[in-house]
Amino acid sequence: MKSSEDATTVVIADDHAVVRSGLKTLLDAQPGFEVTGEAGDVRTAMTYVRAQRPKVLVLDLNMPGDPSLPAIPEFLEASPGTAIVVLTMQNDPAFAREALRAGALGYVLKESANAELVEAVRAATAGRTYLQPQLGAKLAAQPAEPPGAEDDLSERETEVLQLIALGHTNTEIAEQLFLSVRTVESHRAHIQQKLRLSTRAELVRYALDHNLLDRGNGART
Repeated sequence: MKSSEDATTVVIADDHAVVRSGLKTLLDAQPGFEVTGEAGDVRTAMTYVRAQRPKVLVLDLNMPGDPSLPAIPEFLEASPGTAIVVLTMQNDPAFAREALRAGALGYVLKESANAELVEAVRAATAGRTYLQPQLGAKLAAQPAEPPGAEDDLSERETEVLQLIALGHTNTEIAEQLFLSVRTVESHRAHIQQKLRLSTRAELVRYALDHNLLDRGNGART
C-alpha cells in the first residue's frame, strides 16, 4: 500500500482478526492516519516493519509463536524510526514497566482502546510516552523492582524456564506440560518480568548459572 510521506503509517499486530479489523477502522478514520499492514504474530509483524518502516507499530503483548515483549528491542533495531504502542489485556504495572524499559512508548489496555489508542499513537508519533492513566498511577506508586531471583519463580515457571533453556518451542513445552500454548506464553512473560530478562539467550544463561538444567523438574523428553 502506497502512503504519503506525511501520513502516520501504522502496522497492527494482534492475533485476533476481529480486533485488528476494529483497530484498523478506528485508526483509518483519523485524519492523517493510515494502517498499512496487519499481522497475527511477531514474525509477520517483523516482516511488515522491516519492509515498510511504519511510524507506529501497535503490538499485542500476547500472541502465539514468538513472545512480543522480548521482541520490542528487535523491532526497534529493525526500524529505529518506528514507535511502539503496546495494546494488551495485561493490567499489571510490572508488564507496563518492562514494556517501557524494552523501548515501547505507549501502553494501552484493550478495554480502553477506543478512547485512548488514537491519543497513544499521536503521542508515540511525537516521541512522547503514553500510559493508560489508571495504570500509570499504579506504576508511579510502586517502587522500582529489585533484580529478580530464582525464588521468585513458581514451580511451574521453573519447569517452563528449564524447557526454554533446553531449546524447546512454546508448542513443545505446552505438549510436554499438558498446557495450552497461550498458558505457556503467559508463563514465559511472567518469567521474563520476574527475572528482568528480555531475550532467550539471557534466559538460557540464567538457567545455566543457577544449575536449573541439572534438575529433573520439567525437563522431560
